[in-house]
Amino acid sequence: MSETTRDRAVAVSVPPSPDDGLSPAELAAKYGLSVSGARPGLAEYVRQLWGRRHFIMTFSRAKLTAQYSQAKLGQLWQVATPLLNAAVYFAIFGLILEAGRGMDKKVYVPFLVTGVFVFMFTQTSVMSGVKSISGNLGLVRALHFPRAALPISLALQQLQQLLYSMLVLFVIVALCGSYPSLSWLLIVPALVLQFLFNTGLAMIMARLGSKTPDLAQLMPFIMRTWMYASGVMFSIPIMLRDKPAWIADVLMYNPAAVYMDLIRFALIEGYTSDNLPDHVWLAALLWAVVVGVAGFVFFWKAEERYGRG
Repeated sequence: MSETTRDRAVAVSVPPSPDDGLSPAELAAKYGLSVSGARPGLAEYVRQLWGRRHFIMTFSRAKLTAQYSQAKLGQLWQVATPLLNAAVYFAIFGLILEAGRGMDKKVYVPFLVTGVFVFMFTQTSVMSGVKSISGNLGLVRALHFPRAALPISLALQQLQQLLYSMLVLFVIVALCGSYPSLSWLLIVPALVLQFLFNTGLAMIMARLGSKTPDLAQLMPFIMRTWMYASGVMFSIPIMLRDKPAWIADVLMYNPAAVYMDLIRFALIEGYTSDNLPDHVWLAALLWAVVVGVAGFVFFWKAEERYGRG
């Protein structure tokens, strides 16, 4: 028997498969198979993130510890960095440019320091978010986990750093005559809302930065502009009292200004509700929910593309 005839005999003797004629999609559905690295549903994605909560906490603490590990002063820089920034801004804007005119010195000093600390929380969260995927490609490509864990953990790292800085802020505020009171408890919901806002914004920037690395070079200019427009160094209503009212309203309702003003109101005795825009807590809640949810969904939609290409 020739080799060709033998092959035909063997082929004829093979019984037909019950899967013959099924498309790849039908075969996958029949045996419960899924595409490797496919994006899970939104509810399942949230469940996976919750399952990685210990990784998120550990990763954020590790990043925080490693941040100044090469410096001789070590973790002291977590407090020294925002404090030095506040000192520089006070020298330039407080003493030279007199940006605090119309405000008592005992109000302006904690006003400025609070603004610097709180804005840096948003600034560093955004900057960390931009590089959260592109800066951790080895981890993204080596392990399977919900990628949102990275921008969330980096935003959590910045929250922890802010909490260290708040200890110094409390001392400065007390030295300026604003002592602990029940209003200080308002710091907690204000920081929770700001953290949700920062995390959503960090996830938006993480997706954009994963495909456009040059965004990391552009962001410092954007953040600096945002800082000057948010009243970090000056009171927006006082500085813009001769301008059309709508300009001050727009600047005061921008999220960075909203969260700074809430914490200033909570901490500083002379900073009254007259300095706040109307319905400021509602504005803070809306910014947190809208940006937090939109940022999460926006990031999740590109889940399967991170680390590829």
